[in-house]
Amino acid sequence: QVHLEESGGGLVQAGGSLRLSCKASRRAYSLYAMGWFRQAPGKEREFVAAIGWSANYSRYADAVKGRFTISRDNTKNTIYLQMNNLRPEDTAVYYCGTRPGASADFGGWGQGTQVTVSS
Repeated sequence: QVHLEESGGGLVQAGGSLRLSCKASRRAYSLYAMGWFRQAPGKEREFVAAIGWSANYSRYADAVKGRFTISRDNTKNTIYLQMNNLRPEDTAVYYCGTRPGASADFGGWGQGTQVTVSS
């Protein structure tokens, strides 16, 4: 129910860092959660990280734990994904999504931002 716009992707060397941003068009803090997903070439979209708006929680895929950090700025209706120690296998299009409620799936994807990590 909100429009999302991702930004911040780019080309980096292995071990480098990027920070992705996802701007929502309305009060995202009224949603249950927002999150980041990614889709690599030939792969299905997979979960990366999520952060709650009405509750203080965050969660991460095992593949990114300890390297990625999700955060939010309520006043800007924006979430971020700080990606450190990037690996070639992190190469993917990264999408931002919303989760309207605890029983709902993530959706409302933006157009995505490309992250490419060279070896």
